[in-house]
Amino acid sequence: MRYDLNLLPVFITLMEERSVTRAADRLGITQPALSNALARLREVMQDQLFIRERYGIQPTPMALELAPVIAAALARIDDAILGQQDFDPRQAERLMTIAPNSYVEFVLVPAIVARLREVAPGIRLRLTPFGTDLGETGVMSGTTAMVFGRIIDPPDNLVVQHLMDEGLACVVRADHPEIGGSISLEQYEHMRHVNVLPPGRLRVGLFTALEQQGIKREVAVSVTHFLAVPEMIAVTDYCATLPNRICQRLAADPRLKVLPTPVDLGTFPVEMAWHVRYRNDPAHRWLRTLISDIVKEAPDAK
Repeated sequence: MRYDLNLLPVFITLMEERSVTRAADRLGITQPALSNALARLREVMQDQLFIRERYGIQPTPMALELAPVIAAALARIDDAILGQQDFDPRQAERLMTIAPNSYVEFVLVPAIVARLREVAPGIRLRLTPFGTDLGETGVMSGTTAMVFGRIIDPPDNLVVQHLMDEGLACVVRADHPEIGGSISLEQYEHMRHVNVLPPGRLRVGLFTALEQQGIKREVAVSVTHFLAVPEMIAVTDYCATLPNRICQRLAADPRLKVLPTPVDLGTFPVEMAWHVRYRNDPAHRWLRTLISDIVKEAPDAK
């Protein structure tokens, strides 16, 4: 039997998105075209593959069994073909999807974009969120090029590279009536706090560090992005405990002041991970090196 290899990325994208609409958007095709491809897949596989439900589609047992086999086959094809190609960053035209957590999006992505504009203007980035579930990012199938954040229990088909370690500091409003040039542990425990959700793994790490130190903290409000914190802190007597490099940016705001945490809360790792299918992809290797260089060139956060 002859197989249309163009159908295999469609299958993998449907597996990840569990939605015909989202899969079509990601593949850059119309919904009728994707539905036609799915019909051909069903005919070849002699199985429904995906069952329509109220909130999307769900894979059949056969689709679940086929998914890792097809993903591995695509990885081997990419590995063989892309490994033979030359790469000139100044001439390259490519769209790469990456999944940074909100910390990396705030701290590293602007520098990455600026460097790409300078040395590889034809490489475009598409960002997709990375919270707590690697499976939702597309990195485990290779449709997303890289994921950035704290990688917990990665599967065997992911390569993980440590980028840096990050510490924590506190932010309060500059004219806080009770806080001067430092925060005592007693003050910290009696203050109300602004918490950032996501990234989930950073949240777990901070909560764990506080628990290990036996420190109690009353969370008054949880926000979904670091950008919400300065506006919240500037108009309250609350405190936020944030990564050092975030605090460095906020220190330029005259409404705020950055202070050391009352006790050492340790550090958390920032990591980059990618599917093994990209290990010999020249463009991917080049981008990984560029990102590693940017991290090495950045001054340490104090």
